[in-house]
Amino acid sequence: MAEPDFELARREMVRLQLQSRGIRDRRVLEAMGRVPRERFVPPALRGEAYADRAMSIECDQTISQPLIVAMMTEALELSGSESVLEIGTGSGYQAAVLAELAREVTSVERHQELSDRAGAILEELGYGNVTLVVGDGTLGWPERGPYDRILVTAAAREAPPALLDQLHEGGLLVMPLGDRDYQTLEAIRIVDGEARSRSLSPCRFVPLVGEQGWPRP
Repeated sequence: MAEPDFELARREMVRLQLQSRGIRDRRVLEAMGRVPRERFVPPALRGEAYADRAMSIECDQTISQPLIVAMMTEALELSGSESVLEIGTGSGYQAAVLAELAREVTSVERHQELSDRAGAILEELGYGNVTLVVGDGTLGWPERGPYDRILVTAAAREAPPALLDQLHEGGLLVMPLGDRDYQTLEAIRIVDGEARSRSLSPCRFVPLVGEQGWPRP
């Protein structure tokens, strides 16, 4: 059986799933029109890569619905000059989108298997401005900080203090906050040293596990 026309599916995803639902940032739309999502999903699901839903990947993690990826990315307000910290590399798809839009991306993943797989794909696709590390994402990665933006692709009850401490003044942290079953996507900006939060959308993410998040199962 012939593979789907992924380029057509990608254009349709941008038009029907993103633009029609309020994603307006031209750079975000163009980036998501370039990144080959089919490379990041499990091989058995390649034909469904542009479906309007999240998908399960290895290690009981997920690759987020395209709309959520676009919404979180748009909320970061990226101009191209930023240093971004991503917590939760997962499949590597979100890191690729960020790499299209920011100066440099550091992505922390607690599962070595996921980090290795994502790293191989990102390298094959030529994303040289992404650095992958394995560690406790709730503690961030201070060695490369402070950061202009932080994106967390897992949910916690509250923003980990270590992450807020690694943001520049004026910087933004975007992450889902709430309990294990229901969260709200929040954009948190540091203003005069204080965290000011703005709610974006209801959402549901896997738990952020670590010292300043949920306990390990």
